[in-house]
Amino acid sequence: MLRAVLSAYTSKRRGFEFRGRSRWPVTTASLMAAGFLIALVLAAVMLVIFGAGDRGTEIALRATARWSFLLFWLAYAGGAMAKLFGPPFDALAKQGRAMGLAYASAQLIHVALIFWLFHLAAGPGGAMLVFWAGIVCTYVLALFSWPRLRDALGPPLWQIVRITAMEYIAYVFALDFILIPLSEHGAGGYPLSYVPFAVMLVGAAGLRVAAVVHSKLVAQ
Repeated sequence: MLRAVLSAYTSKRRGFEFRGRSRWPVTTASLMAAGFLIALVLAAVMLVIFGAGDRGTEIALRATARWSFLLFWLAYAGGAMAKLFGPPFDALAKQGRAMGLAYASAQLIHVALIFWLFHLAAGPGGAMLVFWAGIVCTYVLALFSWPRLRDALGPPLWQIVRITAMEYIAYVFALDFILIPLSEHGAGGYPLSYVPFAVMLVGAAGLRVAAVVHSKLVAQ
């Protein structure tokens, strides 16, 4: 009798949870919208508080860069965590494409702020070739995430493009969070606010390497 009651209660709970999830479906479009809107709100808040001049724009750039990085990190590390740690991370790995597109959506606000900073400076402020190459990589991945284009490219070539572009974007973030601050401030003056992002980036790179090694060992 008790077992029957518990079974019925569990079924009701599952039914309720399913209905709850269906009301708020996590789709690629919803993640893209969330990525864009949160970046937009962050930028707007920073510009309202600190002004729309150089200082406020630079603070808004830092805020949107960090938000974009969090989305990129989930796309970058999710598959590796699923390979290494199994089912608890399978859902994250399956959302890799959606997280990548959410990152690309958030980057639209970041790029808009870059152009606004150029406008304030009455022209480009220094060489940003590495950054713009990273932006190209971002939207190449977004473009070829659509199945028809990806299929036209072919699995082997797509794999090369995807891995190369992802690692290059990670390198751009490494410049921003690790290499440039170290060259400007040295190890002793390294900004503490950069530490969590640097640790996450190095950790994600380590996870990806470990996942490749793990896959090769399993295949043997």
